[in-house]
Amino acid sequence: MRAVVQRIDGARVEVAGETVGEVVGEGLCVLVGVTHDDTPQKAAQLARKLWSVRLLQGEKSCSDTSAPLLVISQFTLYGDARKGRRPTWNAAAPGPVAEPLVDEVVDQLRALGAHVETGRFGADMKVSLTNDGPFTVLVEV
Repeated sequence: MRAVVQRIDGARVEVAGETVGEVVGEGLCVLVGVTHDDTPQKAAQLARKLWSVRLLQGEKSCSDTSAPLLVISQFTLYGDARKGRRPTWNAAAPGPVAEPLVDEVVDQLRALGAHVETGRFGADMKVSLTNDGPFTVLVEV
């Protein structure tokens, strides 16, 4: 699993003009990509890392401050544009494999006590956010 994690000061995801997930104030926006060999155990490991990684102001984590997370599925994180002009998506897991694993990340975060907002899997989403810093890291498990 791969996640692009941004420290934010607010974020929102819309589908067809409707806000489906929103974080107000400090938190993390997490774009999650799934590949073919990912497992529920990797999803749980990613959730623990997201909950405890010290990316917020003052080297704090979401677990330290109860900061919310906006988690959005993002199959394009496994795109490969090294050859030609058109990326390939071969490394991205198909929807029936990826969706339950993204859901597992969310479920595991909530089990840890996190407030989690989400996008809508497979939808054409419009994501807007204020990247605080800017501060962006790649997390892989």
